[in-house]
Amino acid sequence: MKTFINLYKHTHTHTHTHTHTHIVMSGSSTRPRLMKHAHAQSRDSVKMAAGQQWVLVEMVQAFYEAPAYHLILEGILILWIIRLLFSKTYKLQERSDLTEKEKEELIEEWQPEPLVPPVSKDHPSLNYDVVTGPPSHKIIVNGKECINFASFNFLGLLDSERVKLKALLSLKKYGVGTCGPRGFYGTFDVHLELEERLAKFMRTEEAIIYSYGFATIASAIPAYSKRGDIIFVDEAACFSIQKGLQASRSFVKHFKHNDMEDLERLLKEQEIEDQKNPRKARVIRRFIVVEGLYINTADICPLPDLVKLKYKYKVRIFLEESMSFGVLGEHGRGVTEHFGVNIDDIDLISANMENALASIGGFCCGRSFVIDHQRLSGQGYCFSASLPPMLASAAIEALNIMEEDPGIFRVLQDKCKHVHKALQGTPGLKVVGEPLAPALHLQLENSTGSRTNDLKLLRAIVDYSMDRQIALTLARYLEKEERFLPPPSIRVVVTVEQTQEEIERAAQCIREAAVKILK
Repeated sequence: MKTFINLYKHTHTHTHTHTHTHIVMSGSSTRPRLMKHAHAQSRDSVKMAAGQQWVLVEMVQAFYEAPAYHLILEGILILWIIRLLFSKTYKLQERSDLTEKEKEELIEEWQPEPLVPPVSKDHPSLNYDVVTGPPSHKIIVNGKECINFASFNFLGLLDSERVKLKALLSLKKYGVGTCGPRGFYGTFDVHLELEERLAKFMRTEEAIIYSYGFATIASAIPAYSKRGDIIFVDEAACFSIQKGLQASRSFVKHFKHNDMEDLERLLKEQEIEDQKNPRKARVIRRFIVVEGLYINTADICPLPDLVKLKYKYKVRIFLEESMSFGVLGEHGRGVTEHFGVNIDDIDLISANMENALASIGGFCCGRSFVIDHQRLSGQGYCFSASLPPMLASAAIEALNIMEEDPGIFRVLQDKCKHVHKALQGTPGLKVVGEPLAPALHLQLENSTGSRTNDLKLLRAIVDYSMDRQIALTLARYLEKEERFLPPPSIRVVVTVEQTQEEIERAAQCIREAAVKILK
């Protein structure tokens, strides 16, 4: 190997000398400038050739000095690469062309998957109880006049002559609908008046109205909480809250129903997690979402405890009051008035106007900067046609009645207690809910083990009562969509129009049905 290297050096030196001599000899007949340029080019080419030869020499030297196992491994890798380059990556499946007849037979045999799962025609949602006339104190269902224990007409304002007159005058002035969202010629003077009146009634800075009650909280939650934020929510939250959580794409943590210890456990865990990454924690928003009076359980939330946790762990509270607005409190302002909690301690309050106000739509109220954000980000507000003016006028008149006669709330609360007491001890059924709840649940004490069979038994009690002029209803849920599906139940709704005799009659009818059907 040394002999080969010495030979290379000798050859390289000879070549360089010869080239230089040639250039000098030929320089006598050329200009000095060209001679200098040619000499530089020749020198560069010689250096390049020499460099290439040195690389080749080093490769040969490395080949002789490398360990045997290294050479074998490299050889195997080279052969494997060559094989991959020249081998086929897949084989075409041999197939024979089908005849037209065979194609037609295959097409006839093919059955697409159903667009929706099959549903029995006996499903309760496909069999309606048809109402004719207003669903007021007396309601006509399937041609039978009954005492209404099913509609959420808590204050009996649905059939109020004053409310109907205002709605009629508004209908003649504005027409039926609005045909436009609030931002596109859908804002009428009655909308602004209703928002002002609601804010004044609730003693907040500002209010915003929606044309659809379900969309109110479902639009409000994603307007504030975004991807990466954290929401702590009660397991018994209603379906509209669940849809709002889904739309927000936030990280949702469920705590046990009305269990403040479980909620604080989750808050502590999050606090520890935030301490690990303070920089990230500073940009994460945290919310607690609860109902004032839960529609699925008829329980009142422990609001004072929630407010304490709010300030202790620096979270915001969203309070859904569709079932407690116009029901709880001395003046019907809801669960904040019921507990004597400062309404400014609640970051956002929402409620629909479809229960106590006997209208349509919903509203949110709170501080001005919080509410104004919804005018830009509330999906139901920005993209839905605004509330028909006649319904806004009806809601305003309903508010007038509530303010003029605050004693109506005491009457409703006494009726709720009466119904709750009258239903106690019904054979085979248990009463679920607070004594002040205007919509109680009757559940089976002992389930059959099948939700379908439980529903059939409860439906039989509803039909038995309806035959005796007592209108009840089953609580309905989207069973495959609910996060925590409540047990089947009969819902009993209380209104101020129900007399003591009618309440006793309904309770007796339910007891008779339970004895006969659940024996």
